[in-house]
Amino acid sequence: MKNLTKTRKFPVRLLCLAAALILIMGLLSACGGGEKAETPAAAPEPAPAADASEPEETAEAPATATEVVYFKYPEWVYYDLIYLADDLGYFDDATVKPDYIGNVAAGDMIPALATGDLDVVTRHTPLVINAVSKGADIKIFAAGSKSTQANPHMKYFVKADSPIQGIEDIAGKTLGINSLGACSEFVTKKALQDAGLDPASVEMITAPDSAQEEPLLKGDTDVAIIHPLSSGRASANTTDFRLLFSDWDIDGGISGMCPYSTSGAFLAEHPEAIAELTEILSRAAQWNNENPEEARQLMADHFGSKIEETEMFEFYPDQITPEENIAYWFERLESEKVIEPGQVSPEDIYTNDYNPAKA
Repeated sequence: MKNLTKTRKFPVRLLCLAAALILIMGLLSACGGGEKAETPAAAPEPAPAADASEPEETAEAPATATEVVYFKYPEWVYYDLIYLADDLGYFDDATVKPDYIGNVAAGDMIPALATGDLDVVTRHTPLVINAVSKGADIKIFAAGSKSTQANPHMKYFVKADSPIQGIEDIAGKTLGINSLGACSEFVTKKALQDAGLDPASVEMITAPDSAQEEPLLKGDTDVAIIHPLSSGRASANTTDFRLLFSDWDIDGGISGMCPYSTSGAFLAEHPEAIAELTEILSRAAQWNNENPEEARQLMADHFGSKIEETEMFEFYPDQITPEENIAYWFERLESEKVIEPGQVSPEDIYTNDYNPAKA
């Protein structure tokens, strides 16, 4: 019986071609290590160079903190707007802040301001005028405190049993003052002159306000001239001391402005800081004048004093320096031969240009 299945015979050339293809594919597989090769990722294209004429579209850097300007300031027992403003927290968010450098004697403050050891002080106008007349680069920028009948700039005390009753009894006596060349010296000399007495007859010795009572009690001085807040302790101690009169009783307060001054170098380098400081002083001045009992308590706490022994200043609310107060001291210093007429001008001494209230 015939086999119906037919066997197809491939041509020899086709078989040879197939064998060759199998061999080539085996060789390719061997070169790939037996694994399927992965196509490498294309390298990222470099970013195009930034066009100098167009801003870069990048994330904004965080804002830089505002620089704080610190001014070197003394620590002393005095009813001071800087201390009050600090205790009220007015410097907390400010870009100008005090850098307390320790105790400085009242008589050393203006020289320290001139040398740059201090940047801001509150000292009396005649000291500034005298220093500027000698070449110091100093400028009053805020009015500071003023003298009123209720809260005078300074008080004259004697012992409770002293025979001294008025200005006419001061001739030939010894006075305790906090520094020479300022209000205590020249206001007293003017009062003696007006009473027809010789100012040269009195002797003046210096000690801090807070240390005036002891020499008075011991008899080393006959009269003690004391400023707030220390004057409050003598006022409260009526057993040992008696109030004679105040600067207000002598001249109605025209001499009593005690301004804030800075060095010319600090003012030139930090005008915005002085402007901000003036605004802070104005805020503190207004709060002080409107809240006298709270202000006295704050200063009593600051110095560890009793409230009943703490006296205060009133302050110019806008801190604009009045021209008439400056003019008074020019006349006094010319009269005392401390300066020559025309040697310096008021514009050399003070400015209101950094006071926001001026506008």
